[in-house]
Amino acid sequence: MNDIKQKFIDFFIDVANVMYYLKSVMKNIFHSSFEKSEFLKQCYQIGNKSVGLISITGIIIGLVLTIQSRPPLVEFGAVAMLPGMVAISIIREMGPVITALICAGKIGSSMGAELGSMRVTEQIDAMEVSNTNPINFLIVPRVIAATVMIPILTLYADVIGIFGSWLGVNIKDDVSFTLFMHQAFDSVEFIDLLPALIKSFFFGAVIGLVGCYKGFNAGRGTESVGVAANSAVVTASLLLIIVDLIAVQITDLL
Repeated sequence: MNDIKQKFIDFFIDVANVMYYLKSVMKNIFHSSFEKSEFLKQCYQIGNKSVGLISITGIIIGLVLTIQSRPPLVEFGAVAMLPGMVAISIIREMGPVITALICAGKIGSSMGAELGSMRVTEQIDAMEVSNTNPINFLIVPRVIAATVMIPILTLYADVIGIFGSWLGVNIKDDVSFTLFMHQAFDSVEFIDLLPALIKSFFFGAVIGLVGCYKGFNAGRGTESVGVAANSAVVTASLLLIIVDLIAVQITDLL
C-alpha cells in the first residue's frame, strides 16, 4: 500500500516539475536564434519513426471496430450506419489517443534516451560551459516538432483507420470504396474533427515536454539513460489519458 502511495506522490511531483519546466521552454520558444534546421530534423525523425507503426495500428483498429460492431447492427437492420459510426469513433477518440500513446512509446522514449545520453556524456554540460543555451538548441525544437507532428500523424491515422474499416466491411459484404466513404463522411461533421485535432496538439506538447524533461534531468550513471526513457513513456502515457479525460469533459459541455 505504501509503495502505491509513493508512486502516486512521485507521479504528481513529476507533473509539477514538468509544469515548472514548461516555463523555461516557453521563455525560449520565441527566441531570435530558433534552430530551424534542428526543428525540421526532429519533424522528419518523428514522422519517419512513427508512420509505419501507425499505419499498421490504424488498419487494425479500423478492422477490429468494424468486425466487432457489425453483428449488433445486423440484428437491428442498421448495417448502413456502420461506416459513419466507425468513422466518428476513430476521428473523435481512437485516432488521437492511439496515435499519441504510440508516439509516447516511440518518440518519448527516444527523446528521453537521447538527451539522457547527452547528459551522461556531459555534452549538455559542455554546451552550458560554452555559453550555448541547451534549452533553446535541444529542447525547444523537439517540443515544437512533437506538437506539430502529432496532429498530422493523427489525421493520417484517421484516414488509415477508415480505410481499414472499409476492408473490414468487405470481409462479409461487397461495398464499393466510393459508397463506403459517402456513408462514412455523411455522418461526420466539422465539430467531430475540431476537438480531436485541438487535443492532439496538447498530446504532442505533453510527449515532447515529458520526453525532454526526463532526458535533460537524467542522472549521471549509464543506467539513468534507460530509467529516463522508461519514465518518459510511463509519465507521458498517464498524462495523455488525463488530458484526454479533461478534453472529453470540455467537449461534452459544448
